[in-house]
Amino acid sequence: MSRSMSWIRRALAVAIAVAAFATVPALAQGTEDRLKALEKEVAELRAAVATAKSEAGAEAVAELERRLELVAAEIEKMKLGEAAVEADQSVYGLGPAASKVYRKAKGVSIGGYGELLYQNFAGSNDAGAPSGKTDELDVLRGIVYVGYKWNDKWLLNTELEWEHGSTGKGGEASIEFAYVDRLIRPAVNVRAGLVLVPMGLVNELHEPTVFLGARRPGIENAILPTTWRESGVGLFGEVGGFTYRTYLVNGLDAKGFSAGGIRGGRQQGAHAKAEDLAWVGRLDWTATPGLVAGGSLYYGDAGQGIVDPLDGATLGVTTRIAELHADWKWRGLQTRALWTDAELDDVAGLNRALLLTGNKSIGESMDGVYLEAGYDLFSRGDRRPGGTRLVPFARWESYDTQASVPAGFARNPASDVDVLTVGIEWFPFEQVVVKGDWQDVDNGAGTGVDQINLALGWVF
Repeated sequence: MSRSMSWIRRALAVAIAVAAFATVPALAQGTEDRLKALEKEVAELRAAVATAKSEAGAEAVAELERRLELVAAEIEKMKLGEAAVEADQSVYGLGPAASKVYRKAKGVSIGGYGELLYQNFAGSNDAGAPSGKTDELDVLRGIVYVGYKWNDKWLLNTELEWEHGSTGKGGEASIEFAYVDRLIRPAVNVRAGLVLVPMGLVNELHEPTVFLGARRPGIENAILPTTWRESGVGLFGEVGGFTYRTYLVNGLDAKGFSAGGIRGGRQQGAHAKAEDLAWVGRLDWTATPGLVAGGSLYYGDAGQGIVDPLDGATLGVTTRIAELHADWKWRGLQTRALWTDAELDDVAGLNRALLLTGNKSIGESMDGVYLEAGYDLFSRGDRRPGGTRLVPFARWESYDTQASVPAGFARNPASDVDVLTVGIEWFPFEQVVVKGDWQDVDNGAGTGVDQINLALGWVF
């Protein structure tokens, strides 16, 4: 066999081996070491081609170069796929960008996200009266995640938030979460600091590329008051096919409750009253690929020293919240369902303390449910991981923040809300999304105002 033919066969053998490893999905492990090994083999192939140019014919060299280009292209696809997988990876229930510190071997991690929202309101409500609402364009959020991993046992994770473009005009700068983890073993780890309350589908996973719709579901705003964080300590981990999180935190402050829900009772780590504490726990089944299904419970007092003016007694305002949820992704289909129910005690006394009368009463019970589904129209065929997605979706939700009120008070029909949201999302790549939707908002009083929303979101 001639020396030139030996070079050609050797180069072809390297090319075939590299191409096989790069294109067989079962072997495409996606690790950094594997990519480095493939890149080393390509370098060797390039050297072989350079040598072959002086010893083989132009046709043979051209064939080798063609194969080399194919292999290089496959490796590039593999790299893009890895970036997409990392960008979509959630750790311990947090959003992909918020999870960066867990993927870090050691040292500083930086991530973040942002949202720009345009809301166009109908000129009149369902009853035909002027809506009184002004269209709005808002830099809704700008977030920076800063984490630090001292070693494989200790880490710090923080989320720093700026809302509404500045600290003027209703904007604010705040710490969304800031906690220290002591990683012990998969089944048991410790977390302490300002933590996200592990309830619902959006509170922990609130990055704009993760949830459908330009605006978060109303239920996960009024009854599960996203974004909800309190200071505390607890455990988290994975046992069998289940993941869990359980914390002891400061309780809500009932002075902020209203007929519209409990959102105003969040203390958010700012001089939080801790006369009353609360417990929250969550359990999810996560062993089935693409499926998260489970529930959570919250129990604690929210009185924080409020006194009933009728008899001078200190109010407990025991608050119980339960929710069940499921999130299922299969090929191009993504679906979600959530049910929640909240029960409050001492509401009559709380109404008196807050000077609430008539239909301004805080709800003794609140409940809600929503269902949503979306489908990626580009999911069929040989779509490159991390590539373009186009997702039409629909969500129906129904909730009532005054499902029941104490005797002597009245329910406001406007608190009984139904919302149908229909829209579409376009991902030019995994970390950027453009959203557009229309919301048909109805309530028992006929004062619902429909709206059109457009949003731009990004994560990094």
